[in-house]
Amino acid sequence: MPKFPREVAAGLYAGTANLHPRESLFNSGTINSLNGEVAIPLDGCATLSFVAAGTYVGTLTAEGSVDGVNWDPVFVRQLGSAPGIYTFVLASAVQGRWQGPVGPFRFGRVRMSAFTSGSVAVTLVGENGVADLVAHPKLAELHVTNTGVSGAAVTLTLPAPSPSQVIGIARFVLQRHAAAALTAGATPSLVNTTNLPGSRVFSVPVEAATQGSVYGETVEPAMPLRATNVNTAVTFVAPAVTGVIWRMSADYSIFGL
Repeated sequence: MPKFPREVAAGLYAGTANLHPRESLFNSGTINSLNGEVAIPLDGCATLSFVAAGTYVGTLTAEGSVDGVNWDPVFVRQLGSAPGIYTFVLASAVQGRWQGPVGPFRFGRVRMSAFTSGSVAVTLVGENGVADLVAHPKLAELHVTNTGVSGAAVTLTLPAPSPSQVIGIARFVLQRHAAAALTAGATPSLVNTTNLPGSRVFSVPVEAATQGSVYGETVEPAMPLRATNVNTAVTFVAPAVTGVIWRMSADYSIFGL
């Protein structure tokens, strides 16, 4: 026999069972002043969705709060954007539909954090389901690959995003192909990086290897690895090694700040 919550099971035996519907929390309003807001309670919600529409000059910020007094920014992402940008603030006069994760918060709001003129109509929905769109730690919508030739240095470049945007790396793959038989060496080959925290360096062993063999390393951080600087490219630089063909690839997304 299937298992039910106790209150439902009791109703089944009494002939009065009522399954709880999946509910949404909803609010709407117009913002036309500095620090004007539209807010909803979020108890039990995992996702905040909202629509912004209107003609205005200002900046909207999505925020969550545990106590209703202290507020923290919430990452949101526009639906239908390609590629999607995760951001804390919606630039002046932006319109459209947005979603963000709000699991830790009891309250949510959209606030006009900078204002010049006009008004924006905002509709908020709090959902207890986790939208795929905001389950983003493993999400990557952009990809680059570079394959060199035998004995040549190779640079993989993740192009610089727009101002106030930063690169977040979900996956990096490094491969060393032996175009000829390789002999062992005393020091490793170093693959250097730019614009990553700590100026990360990958150490590739210099080992005896048969022609045609492949050494590989894959890095998949639990959360996207954020580049150090906004509006700046990330590079991976493999050195020239006799008899070696380098191939590097990266999956990444762009985040707004």
